[in-house]
Amino acid sequence: MSAHHAAERVLVLDNRDSFVFNLVDEFRARGASVRTLRSDLSLDAWTAALDAFAPHLVVLSPGPGRPEEVGVMVEWLRTSPPVPVLGICLGHQALALAAGGEVRRAPRPVHGRKDRVTLLEDEPIFKGLGESLPAARYHSLVVSTVPKSMKVVATVEDCGETLVMGLRHRSLCQLGLQFHPESILTPGGGTLLWRFLDEAKRYGET
Repeated sequence: MSAHHAAERVLVLDNRDSFVFNLVDEFRARGASVRTLRSDLSLDAWTAALDAFAPHLVVLSPGPGRPEEVGVMVEWLRTSPPVPVLGICLGHQALALAAGGEVRRAPRPVHGRKDRVTLLEDEPIFKGLGESLPAARYHSLVVSTVPKSMKVVATVEDCGETLVMGLRHRSLCQLGLQFHPESILTPGGGTLLWRFLDEAKRYGET
């Protein structure tokens, strides 16, 4: 494993979901140094951990519940942290909510459903993947109002509605994915994670 990859540090905020282990494995397969912390810690404790580990990327994991009711995520995001952030499922919803968006119940709950997600061509992590991607969905909530500071980068059609499956912040290095790139139901999902880690590291070097 190259020194370049070994130098990458990823801090995962664990929202008590089994997919956390898949995420950790994906980044460690890349050669990154990964730490996990449970989300039910204080903002001061979380900030101290960030300062001590100095991650290139913070990952907000999937998990049960509503984003405003789970741990320190939304409180921390509202401080506009400079560190790159990747939010997955619940973490994606937290990114939107913290930026002024809204989250509501999905037209129907989905658990382990594989759907074709439409990719918007101007999103760098989707480059070369075509117009759509088979992806795993496990969620009962969706982002219903997109904040002005974010743009939609992926969608899916469900029950006659177009649902947000991906968001990117317009000025900060923040990406949210409602689907699960770490799932075996998302072929090539690891590539998406690694591409964003590459971007995060470059962002930290500028």
